[in-house]
Amino acid sequence: MHKPLLVACKILLLVTSPRTRTVSILPKPQSILFYSSSPRHHQQHKRETQHSDSRPNANIKSPIGSPSRVQKLIASQSDPLLAKEIFDYASRQPNFQHSYSCYLILILKLGRAKYFSFIDDLLIDLKSKNYPVTPTLFSYIIKIYGEANLPDKALKIFYTILKFDCNPSPKHLNGILEILVSHQNYIKPAFGLFRDAHRYGVFPDTKSYNILIRAFCLDGQLSIAYSLFNQMFRRDVMPDVVSYRILMQALCRKNQVNGAVGLLEDMLNKGYVPDALSYTTLLNSLCRKKKLREAYKLLCRMKVKGCNPDIIHYNKVILGFCREGRAMDACKVLEDMESNGCLPNLVSYRTLVGGLCDQGMFDEAKSHLEEMMLKGFSPHFAVSNALIKGFCNGGKIAEACGVVEELLKHGEAPHTESWVIMVSRICEVDDLQRIGETLDKVMKVELKGDTRIVEAGIGLEEYLIKRIQQKSMERLNAFKNLIIEIYSAIAVSWLGKEAGRP
Repeated sequence: MHKPLLVACKILLLVTSPRTRTVSILPKPQSILFYSSSPRHHQQHKRETQHSDSRPNANIKSPIGSPSRVQKLIASQSDPLLAKEIFDYASRQPNFQHSYSCYLILILKLGRAKYFSFIDDLLIDLKSKNYPVTPTLFSYIIKIYGEANLPDKALKIFYTILKFDCNPSPKHLNGILEILVSHQNYIKPAFGLFRDAHRYGVFPDTKSYNILIRAFCLDGQLSIAYSLFNQMFRRDVMPDVVSYRILMQALCRKNQVNGAVGLLEDMLNKGYVPDALSYTTLLNSLCRKKKLREAYKLLCRMKVKGCNPDIIHYNKVILGFCREGRAMDACKVLEDMESNGCLPNLVSYRTLVGGLCDQGMFDEAKSHLEEMMLKGFSPHFAVSNALIKGFCNGGKIAEACGVVEELLKHGEAPHTESWVIMVSRICEVDDLQRIGETLDKVMKVELKGDTRIVEAGIGLEEYLIKRIQQKSMERLNAFKNLIIEIYSAIAVSWLGKEAGRP
């Protein structure tokens, strides 16, 4: 029964400053909330009330403080419901009127906390009191409904704007359209709003068209999207690069790459400079359709037309050539990159080396692998393993050993499978001297902390043991001694490294 009284007292304590709280504010709530039964007190209160009512409103001060002070108090509240209680309490005070900024602050607090019914009430209150509402308020509310995933309320807010002395702008229209088209079931209502907006003095701009064109493209209704695109020219609304790109992406998704290329030509003829994403869309589609010659021409044309190709564009074409078994053409693309000031990255080299290995061009692959490591890039073990395996299968054991040495020099540990392949080829020709020379070179390489040569040695040991079992007993001691030397060298290297650490 006393809860409203306690809330009122709490709010009074909040809104009064410590200096005046015990002097002027506390007696006034007593006169309002606790009337004395004494006739003298009743007559005195009546005279005070009559006197205050006779003064002009401009000279009457609210007991709760100024609107600015209440606004600051509401803004400082982390609890939106408490902020609303303070707002409502202040509204009930005689001669008090909230500022428009206070409404805006409270609406934002309530909206972020998803108290949407309170927002509706505050808008009604603003309308009834004829506040001069600004377009910014509705922009905030549209954003709130968008973040809350409420397309119905977003659509309703457009018609709410019309009830105020505030005309909707294309920005309001676009914000609502974006919320609507994010839901497939609301594409039709969005199109209806777009079509009828001019009746309310709002004329769709380029962004409005782009929102609808993208929505219909993603919905698979490409004919409607094209119709809207052509309508832009008739309505004196100029499409932009985004307009073209949206249609190009839709055509590429439908495997209509020739139509997308036609749109690119139309852009260039009209003086537009396609952006990097537009070219990426086309290059992806051309490579997927195995039109590599056209993709390379487009790559060369980009710079001429004012859009320098970046690493993504070059890598797409390199990958396309390698997938089609045209690794030498991919090498030409790599050369073009550097001449155009675009440095190859890890993906460029890995793709190219892998493509060269797939075509059996191991010498070229080794050259690019060494170039790659000199530039600080780490080859994937699958790439280096393919190269080592290719050399071994071709009987080029020395070249395979050379690849292993290069990997170790740069702190890269060959995969265990690479060791096994290489040693197995050496063992097939029973060349113990070659094994010894190869492993001796490996042991002379400066070992780094991340070189997993011990792991490789374990795999090598397992293989050698299997080979030992197949060999005659007279060669058993030779292999055992070799294994002992390998592990002794590894131990000496690691002990020396550990001794040299501070």
